This record gives sequence, C-alpha cells and structure tokens, in this order.
Amino acid sequence: VVENQDLQDSIKPQKVEFRSLNFNSTLHWQPGTAREARDTVYFVQYKVYGQSTWQNKDDCWGIQGHVCDLTSEMSDVQEPYYGRVKAASAGVYSNWSLSCRFTPWRETMIGPPTVTVVHTNKSIILKLQAPRSPYKRKRGSQIPMSNYYDLLYQVFIINNLLNEQHRVLVYEGKDKVIKIDLRPGVSYCIETKTYVPMLDRSSAYSSRQCTVL
Repeated sequence: VVENQDLQDSIKPQKVEFRSLNFNSTLHWQPGTAREARDTVYFVQYKVYGQSTWQNKDDCWGIQGHVCDLTSEMSDVQEPYYGRVKAASAGVYSNWSLSCRFTPWRETMIGPPTVTVVHTNKSIILKLQAPRSPYKRKRGSQIPMSNYYDLLYQVFIINNLLNEQHRVLVYEGKDKVIKIDLRPGVSYCIETKTYVPMLDRSSAYSSRQCTVL
C-alpha cells in the first residue's frame, strides 16, 4: 500500500494551467515527479465555477500528451472555468490536480490584427482586420474578437535608415483603413498591435512587413 501511495503521489500531474489566445483555450500540465513511464496516461475534466459536477472531456480521456483543447467547452467566455487532470500508471491512479480559476474574457491573450499593405505613389494604405475567435456565427463565419471587446489598433513605423529597433507609433484608433505618407526611396517596416483599453492589455506585435516606395 505504501508503494502505491508513493506512486500515486509521484505521478500526480503538476502545474495545471489554462493558456488561451483569441479564445482558443487549452489546458496544460507537466508530468509528476516520477520519471514518466511509457504507460502513463491522463484524464481531464472541466466545470464552470459554481457547478457541483465535473464533466469528462472525452477527447482527453486516457491520453499520453500534456495538453487538452477545451475551446468548444468554454464558449461562454464570461464564465469562470476550472480544469483538473489525473494520471494513471501501472494500474495506479493519482489524485486530481486542479487549475486556477480561468475566465476566458478576462484572461485570454489577444492576437495582433492581420494587415494588408497596398502601395500608392507617395503613401501606403494599411487594411487591418481584427483577429478571429474560434466561435462561429450561424452562417458559419468566425466571429471577430472585436465583437467581444472594444479594440484599438496601433500602427508602428520603423525607418530602417535611422534604427531598426526604434518604433514610432503613427496611429492609434478604430479605423480599419489607414493611410500613411512615406518618403520615397526609404525602406520602412510596419508593425501593428491590438490594444484592449478596458483590460489595459496589448497583443504581441504583428509580423514585420517592410516596404520601399
């Protein structure tokens, strides 16, 4: 019995946590302190805060990986959720390891907008699109993140003659089409961010797009 108790404790999953980008929400964990045996498998359950019963996540029942996608189970993004994971090895089951409470709307990371650059003679026109959530409208199109938040777009210019690391904020606002005048013959790079004023949170920078007029 003591050996079983030791095995139970040593296979118990560690560091159970949610990670989420644009409401694509996954539960992550690390193996227990024991060297992970080949036959170790994991079982995942989830629930909304305040519910008494846990739900099994069938796709993550007896899996060997350390990640479970709970996006479709967490579509009510204002609700707080919990996840929990237990491990089994050699016929022994660990106790459950619990995540912290996680509310997608409050805690998901927002991605940068997608950017299309159109050149004219003396300027560039940027067309920005809000990142998309995984959730769909009745007609099947993905709901943009701007449906869930008041988003602002930030546009940065890097003048490659001056300093590749020096970004200048040239626009912040809600417009999706932005015209920027540039000097011909100079190489510029554009980066953008999404900013959520209500949460005071910014996305990562978009990938850099460089251009010479």
